[in-house]
Amino acid sequence: MTIDTNDILNSILESLSRIDYIHPEDIPNIDLYMDQVTTFMDTQLSSTKRYADDKILTKTMINNYAKNNLLPPPVKKKYSKDHLLLLIFIYYFKSILSIKDIETLLKPMTDAGFGQDSDKDTSSLADMYQQICTMCKGQLEPLKENISSAWETAGETFSEIPDTSKDTFQILAFICSLSFDVYVKKMMIEKLIDTFSSEDSSHKNKIPGYTGRAFLFLHIFYFSIRSNTISYPSFP
Repeated sequence: MTIDTNDILNSILESLSRIDYIHPEDIPNIDLYMDQVTTFMDTQLSSTKRYADDKILTKTMINNYAKNNLLPPPVKKKYSKDHLLLLIFIYYFKSILSIKDIETLLKPMTDAGFGQDSDKDTSSLADMYQQICTMCKGQLEPLKENISSAWETAGETFSEIPDTSKDTFQILAFICSLSFDVYVKKMMIEKLIDTFSSEDSSHKNKIPGYTGRAFLFLHIFYFSIRSNTISYPSFP
């Protein structure tokens, strides 16, 4: 996200408008070798980098994900479309969640959808991914409204400070507001994952209704954190 410091709010809102996701139809339907996987991910997710030399996913990372049960092992050193879908989820989750939490979160999806034919089965991984991304994309407009509101609130702080320093401290207040939002949502995510884990232990090989909803909320929360939203979805 590139922000123009001369017009911070509009720059942020414009950047949010450009947020998109990797569409399932853009993922190759043929199995890929490791080098092809990392090249694909680097190309498709390059806009999410903060710095040009940031790594999206490395060979070591992907091998570790397989060793830690986040990702089914490749078949004859090749990775399927479902492998790539899981890697996309992992990429977005890994900046705020532990390896163990990501494993807990992805297991029901992997158990139910990995290897399913997306043309024949609505519980395929591609179908789950599409539904979640569509839902998250729909959060952008409310998110921008909440960001604008938080910016206005921060602009009312530090009114007694000299004008030469006021802008700096008001931006600091805005950052603190967003940081508190991230902290609260991360705490909510962890509590949901703990519930998710206990549900999974008593419902093996299927996705119970609440567990499925819990995962959707987790992804909403995470997408909100990445975009610094101030909204709080209600529980079912």
